[in-house]
Amino acid sequence: MDDLARRQLASIAELVEVTGPAGVPVWLRGGWAMDFHLGAVTRPHVDVDWYCWHEDAPRLAALLLARGWRPDPRMPAERQLDLFAGDVEVSVAYLGRDGSGRPTVGAGPWAGTLLPAGMLDAPPGRIGALVVPAISVAAQIEFKQMYPVWMPERPRRPKDADDLARLLAGPRRADPRTPRS
Repeated sequence: MDDLARRQLASIAELVEVTGPAGVPVWLRGGWAMDFHLGAVTRPHVDVDWYCWHEDAPRLAALLLARGWRPDPRMPAERQLDLFAGDVEVSVAYLGRDGSGRPTVGAGPWAGTLLPAGMLDAPPGRIGALVVPAISVAAQIEFKQMYPVWMPERPRRPKDADDLARLLAGPRRADPRTPRS
């Protein structure tokens, strides 16, 4: 594992450490969520991606900014919360709810679009002793398969194809709190 991956893992640990006691639910998404479900770092990551409820974003931002995280001036906070923990890029996409309480895209041009059923109901993921909430493997697979369909201008990248193969083939432990042998 390289130094950037270690710093990214430290940012993941810090975010979970801050949000838990504050009662701000968050879910890891993207490549790091895949790694936490597989139980190991599988590839280098550019950034760390999360979800939080849109209404919790101001409180989450305040908690992290108070710890020295910096806002990313390149990204509009109306769409998602983008921060730096040192040199680690962290993006927090917003979740909304429909009239039945199901999770939806929380901001931007797709706001209100339903997200995969059960996405937020997965057991937490684990790498070593670090246990974090993460979106479900099924949701990650759906996203990896559908992004090129939903957004034709965003073709599937080689890393997305590799991630999809890992997710389809990877182990899924029933309870990631159970130590691995």
